[in-house]
Amino acid sequence: MAAFLEPESRAAGAGAGLCFGNFVFGCELTGSTRSYTFKVDEDDDSEHILALSMVCLTGGAKDECNVVEVVGRNRQNQEIAVPVANLKLSCQPVLSLDNFQLQPPVTFHLKSGSGPVHLTGRHQIMHRRALSEEEESEEEEEELTPVMPARKQQRRQ
Repeated sequence: MAAFLEPESRAAGAGAGLCFGNFVFGCELTGSTRSYTFKVDEDDDSEHILALSMVCLTGGAKDECNVVEVVGRNRQNQEIAVPVANLKLSCQPVLSLDNFQLQPPVTFHLKSGSGPVHLTGRHQIMHRRALSEEEESEEEEEELTPVMPARKQQRRQ
């Protein structure tokens, strides 16, 4: 299960043409649902970032090792699988991932254990918006004037 809640969009400064969106993300991995893939529409030219904040065991978890693995792509566009959490109810039921950023598509696997393990974070979207003719003309007018050096004052003797 995944949820995208609380949309929050804002323009990135006057005339910049960038819009940001932040959405709450969450998914649950269990013995019956061992993987979840987060992906975006291939036709979407916006930049998407999934920032994971926490992974934790939830109600009904057994005292066993629950290993969560992330499968994504590295800089050479090769698939790579990395374990990011090893949770056990009696010693480490929660792990902060400190906004660990991933680019979709990314798949989460419950490699061992039966969960339930819950991952939370934020889906960030950055896209360019079309500027109106008025905004484009304002942007052109906002040229910076050069800074002139200060004149040195002579001391009176």
